[in-house]
Amino acid sequence: MSRFTSVSPEAATGATAEVFAKITKAAGKVPNAYATIGSHTPAGLSAMLAADAAVAAGSLSKPDVEAIKLAVSEAGGCDYCVAAHTMVGKMAGLKPEEMKQIRAGEATGAAQRDALVRFVRNVIRSSGTVDAAEVEAIRAAGYSETQIIEALLAVTVITFTNLVNRVNDTTLDFPAVA
Repeated sequence: MSRFTSVSPEAATGATAEVFAKITKAAGKVPNAYATIGSHTPAGLSAMLAADAAVAAGSLSKPDVEAIKLAVSEAGGCDYCVAAHTMVGKMAGLKPEEMKQIRAGEATGAAQRDALVRFVRNVIRSSGTVDAAEVEAIRAAGYSETQIIEALLAVTVITFTNLVNRVNDTTLDFPAVA
């Protein structure tokens, strides 16, 4: 059960109502995680959504972005984000078995994406201090410096929602993942 209060999208006013309306228009509903964040800091939710939009508009593929979000969420123990990004990952074209392998840190057979997931897992395990060899390995896999920076932005955005959901114990409103 969630620890923080949330305003229902229908009862929201002001800046919260504005950001909730944008989310509802884009997604059909306001997920519980966004309701929690927006109820307390609509500017913070807007900033997070803008950063996420920058990732989506970048040069990483949608499956790569979802692989990053799944790897980080699994490592962070965020069942809410694992559930949400398993659903979105499927819509982005990731297969269920691939998503299980990504979450487990196992090779999927997609060498370039596997290198990306290894890099991201190393970044989060090391709090960002990685050896030069790690950077060279992700470059050798075919990712540009721009894509590496975009991957780090994706890590940052999903880490924020992971933290909110872990602290809040956000009630799951996506299908649970076993």
